[in-house]
Amino acid sequence: MLKRTSDGGFQSLNTAYNATFRQNRMSIGLVVPIENYANSAVPTMQDHLDRVKLADKLGFAAVWLRDVPFDVPSFGDAGQTFDPFVYLGTLAAVTDRIALGVSSIILPLRHPAHVAKAAATADVLSGGRLLLGIASGDRPAEFPALNVSFETRGNAFRESYDYIRRMADPTPAFNSPLGAPSGGMNMLPKPVADRLPILITGGSQQEPDWIAHNADGWMTYPRNVSHQAEVIEDYRRRVAAAGLADKPVMQPLYVDLLEDKDAPPQPIHLGFRFGVRALNRYLVSLEEIGVNHVALNLRFNQANTENTLARLADELLPNFHA
Repeated sequence: MLKRTSDGGFQSLNTAYNATFRQNRMSIGLVVPIENYANSAVPTMQDHLDRVKLADKLGFAAVWLRDVPFDVPSFGDAGQTFDPFVYLGTLAAVTDRIALGVSSIILPLRHPAHVAKAAATADVLSGGRLLLGIASGDRPAEFPALNVSFETRGNAFRESYDYIRRMADPTPAFNSPLGAPSGGMNMLPKPVADRLPILITGGSQQEPDWIAHNADGWMTYPRNVSHQAEVIEDYRRRVAAAGLADKPVMQPLYVDLLEDKDAPPQPIHLGFRFGVRALNRYLVSLEEIGVNHVALNLRFNQANTENTLARLADELLPNFHA
């Protein structure tokens, strides 16, 4: 099993990063939309703002939006349907504390100048509450719709990442296949902490050492706990080998919370149907192997959404404050 690291702490970035990720601790967030849409690829988005505001009030650490440009039938999930950056602006205006995460912007499908400016804008408008997840994309049908090569998305991802990082410089001037800012031009606003907290999703068509070196944190997928422990240990070993301080790890988890607190776990898609005590034990096992944040997805949750949020806040969150 992974040896727990010392409490030296992760690097200090913006408000969201510092509050959501603590070494040797786990925090709990939610995937938006916060609703049950098990029988449809498209959520209703009813009461969506009220539920995010409720999550903020109840003390959840973060909400996570997705970048789903097209409703692809074979994919089976349209996400929150709204453009993530427009939606981030709305959420920034109606919440006070909760971190606003994106998991994840598909870099090859957007020009990085637009990503850099939109992300920095959301970060400033929210008072440093942005967590920017990025990915290379896993829905092949979207790429020809935008006349972008799916096969070369790994290289495009790296070029976009470099461009976004450089745009946080005081006066960015560089040559890139994606553009060459020069002549003293600048991009405003700048991120609150002078750089965006960037978390990379999965492999994103990159070598593991590149991810360990360049990400501010890593978003991985649910796995058997023992396998997940091995994956996390390998990631952190690579971070240490690069001479870098420890970095956070997060994952999603689909949850169907049953009324019976002692109900044992039953597998569902990328998660479990169980009572809150089994959920608590499972999350403790993830915390012990080094997961720093879990984003709960209630798409398959059968109980009333508001009641579920209240139960999670009362019976779960006190055990998982970052």
